[in-house]
Order: sequence, then C-alpha cells, then structure tokens
Amino acid sequence: MTMTSERVMQAVAPIPAGFSTITPSLVVDDAPAAIAFYERAFGAVEIDRAPGTDGKIMHATIQIGDSRLMLNDEFPDWQIFGPKKFGGSPQSIHLYVADADAMWERAVAAGATPRMPVADTFWGDRYGQLVDPYGHVWSIATHQRDVTDEEIQQAMQAMAEQGGCGAPATE
Repeated sequence: MTMTSERVMQAVAPIPAGFSTITPSLVVDDAPAAIAFYERAFGAVEIDRAPGTDGKIMHATIQIGDSRLMLNDEFPDWQIFGPKKFGGSPQSIHLYVADADAMWERAVAAGATPRMPVADTFWGDRYGQLVDPYGHVWSIATHQRDVTDEEIQQAMQAMAEQGGCGAPATE
C-alpha cells in the first residue's frame, strides 16, 4: 500500500473539530494586540497561532463562547488589509451572550468604541454595537423574547413611517 492510498483510506472530517460551517476570518493591523484585546473584551481563548518569519501572525484561531474566529495581520505586499485601511467595515460580527449589558461594558472598558447603545429592540433582543480598536464592528445581543414575523414587520413599517434608519427601537 502506498502512502497516497493510506491517506485516502483514513477518514478526515470535512469540517475540523471545533469549527462551524461558517467561520469568520478577520484581518487586523496588530494581531498579537488584537488577540489580547479579544481576550479582555470578550473572554476569547487563543487556540493556535502561526507566526510568519517577519514576526507578523500569518494565522491564529481564537474561541469566544462556542464559536471560533480566525485572524491574521495585514500583509500590504499581498493586498491584505484590515478595515481601518478602508475607513471601517460594513460588516459586523454578531455575538449572542447571556448578558449584553455586562459584555458591552467589558468591551468598552477594554478599549472598544460604542457605536449604538445597548437597548431593547423590536425584534426581541437587548442589542448594541461597538467598534473594536482594529475597525471591526461587533453587535452584542441577548435574546429576551420571541416575536412573530408579523410583529417585526409592523415594527419595521412604523419605524419607516417615522423616518427611522434601522436603529433599534424600544417598545
């Protein structure tokens, strides 16, 4: 049996243990500092780190709650940049936690910038947004109540009629 056929016979999981089908991957301008920030702000645990020859991190994995996130440093020579290069990010990472207010305060104390204050929303979450020091937007939420699609549509219609722009509205 050749080495190749031995590899074929071994079952390999198509999604590695500990990962989900979708795993965000962030680019930051200082990966070691970002990992330290995510540990302080969100209770992240570093899973692995692969430094490049120049000291930058080529790849790292952290875990927040039951979810993993990959990240790496910027590499301008390869056209790999974080959101600060472009004035921010249009995407957000949605983080469900047991206590949105406590996580919000923890993240702000660690250096995150508030973007949208934590509030009760029409879709049933206690929800707020902040921006981490590397330009990534984080939505922090605690699900408080289940609402129907009809209730959500009615609340969105009322918000539109009042000239709302999609910011959370309390009931």
